[in-house]
Amino acid sequence: MSTPPVVAAVDGSEDSLRALDWALDAARRRAAPLRAVHVRQYAAWFQPDVLVAGPPQGDDDPVLDLARAHLAERGPGGTPVEYAGLDGLPGALLPELGAAARLLVLGSRGRGGFASLLLGSNGLAVARDADCPVVVVPRPGRAVPGEVPPVPGPRVVVGLNADSPDDAVLAFAFSEAALRGARVQVVAAYPWPARTWLMPGEIATVMIDQGAVEHEIRTLVEGFLAPHRARHPDLPAEPEVVAGDAAGLLVAASRDAELVVVGRHRRRLLAPARMLGSVTHAVLLHAAAPIAVVPPSPSEE
Repeated sequence: MSTPPVVAAVDGSEDSLRALDWALDAARRRAAPLRAVHVRQYAAWFQPDVLVAGPPQGDDDPVLDLARAHLAERGPGGTPVEYAGLDGLPGALLPELGAAARLLVLGSRGRGGFASLLLGSNGLAVARDADCPVVVVPRPGRAVPGEVPPVPGPRVVVGLNADSPDDAVLAFAFSEAALRGARVQVVAAYPWPARTWLMPGEIATVMIDQGAVEHEIRTLVEGFLAPHRARHPDLPAEPEVVAGDAAGLLVAASRDAELVVVGRHRRRLLAPARMLGSVTHAVLLHAAAPIAVVPPSPSEE
């Protein structure tokens, strides 16, 4: 049975070439093939800055030629590389590739859309809809608010919701850290002060001992981490149970991290459509490190 590829979406932009570099490294670490895919969206008047003005003739695709030249400069080594051109809407076709991919990798913003966007609509669609983990590679130099003490060595940051833990997210984070020789930084945030609804439009603060709440959450988190630590006994992994906004804490932790791993909302009976979730959406927009969005396991979906 063939090894599923790491798929990189390319469109000729600098963002997509950075994503191609990240995908090549990911493929090497996994001993997997790399597939560079260009989804050609026409006509050109909808995308005034595309490299080509119409469908390429035969096998001629300047975007894929650029990807070939880019990888030739870097030297793919022994990693098999495939190139594929598709015609259609990127936001519709790229998620479908996730059914047969190890990873889908793309830049934070391609050639379409507005220059001020931190993440393009195609990136949001792929992260929301793909069946495999999706990695979005941001532009370098993203400013991260807040002061975070420097942590020595490479880190993979993962967000853990103690109320609704996602085993697929933790498994991906531990596996990625093992591939990179990195420690796992587990961020488990909880809101404080605790509040409750009294009636529509009225919220009250609940008088609860914060130390007891934090102890209970830490106990839960340690239980969630136990099977992953057992599978990776040599991997440093310590949880940080912190009061505050989960998205803000993950964004702050992304500074100098190898990767930030977050989950996607599970489908609900009353909300059957796939959704990213507010924390994941915020991390995609603002994190300084590459972000991996991991879908729930099929049984949880």
